[in-house]
Amino acid sequence: MRTCVQVVPCTMASVSPEETVENEAMPRDLGAESRLYIDAGADCIPIVYREEYNIHLLGMERLHPFDACKWGNIVKNLKKKQLLKGINLVTPNEATEADLRLVHSASYLRSLKWSINVAKITEVAPAALLPNMVLQKRVLKPFRYQTGGSVLAGKLAVERGWSINVGGGFHHCWGNKGGGFCAYADITLTVHFILNHYSNIERVMIIDLDAHQGNGHERDFMGRKDIYILDMYNKYIYPNDTYAKKAISRKIELFAYTEDEDYLERVTTHVEGALNEFNPQVVIYNAGTDIMEGDCLGLLSVSKQGIIERDEIVFQKVRQRSIPIVMLTSGGYQRVTAAVIADSIANLNKKSLIDMSSH
Repeated sequence: MRTCVQVVPCTMASVSPEETVENEAMPRDLGAESRLYIDAGADCIPIVYREEYNIHLLGMERLHPFDACKWGNIVKNLKKKQLLKGINLVTPNEATEADLRLVHSASYLRSLKWSINVAKITEVAPAALLPNMVLQKRVLKPFRYQTGGSVLAGKLAVERGWSINVGGGFHHCWGNKGGGFCAYADITLTVHFILNHYSNIERVMIIDLDAHQGNGHERDFMGRKDIYILDMYNKYIYPNDTYAKKAISRKIELFAYTEDEDYLERVTTHVEGALNEFNPQVVIYNAGTDIMEGDCLGLLSVSKQGIIERDEIVFQKVRQRSIPIVMLTSGGYQRVTAAVIADSIANLNKKSLIDMSSH
């Protein structure tokens, strides 16, 4: 199948107040008090995970097609491959309200104290009937740990050249709104932390290869010349956010059921083109696996091997330029997804694009 491709120059855009975060939402100095940027020991590899990533919502999580223990299952599959023998992963801290206020408005964070709003974001309608205390503990706390993991992965990538957060990639959430199973804007927060903590880093690229348009970070970075967004997605599915598309620097819209050959050709061409065009100093790679054939929400037809090859292409092109890369696992709604992600990580290690030996 063929694809529609549009390359848009990175230019300033006018932003209306109702479309973006209110001005009081980003007190940058709060980041100095954060506990998210912790030091990882030399015995740890730059893969970030903790058991609290996983969601257990009294069985209600089964009402959503998402594997609510996907992140733990990725680690279990890596252990089965003997890839984690004798080595430690990095354990992140939970993002606090002060951390989240670097991106989110106070009014948005208050809205999460209403169960009906959390139910809408997670797309599990019965959750609206649960006490908010339960949702805070069983759903939002895991999301906050994953958000902290993404931020920490940004630091690790700058220090070690690469990192993988086993969770994160909540690309449908922006400063004022959540949706699509995304309650916190971890990609935006990760970029802010990098730019605020490293004075020598001035250009960040987001490569979003999830099946869905990454409208959250696009709205957050509307008009920013220092942020380059490559987004390749199925043009016929959620969210189809026309306004957010204005922020995309390189837009590749796919037809439904695009297969490996066409898909991988686009990845190769446009990742190379974007890197040549912008020359980033850090890359955030949103590696959604909902592009896989059979995914009821992504509606693309990329094979398991195609996903492994996609990740290899991205890492190879970024790392050959010695650019730090952060990988987030993002969407992927089938029970086999975790095993595919583990296979891909194993392949990156085999191809020496990452090094999973402790030093």
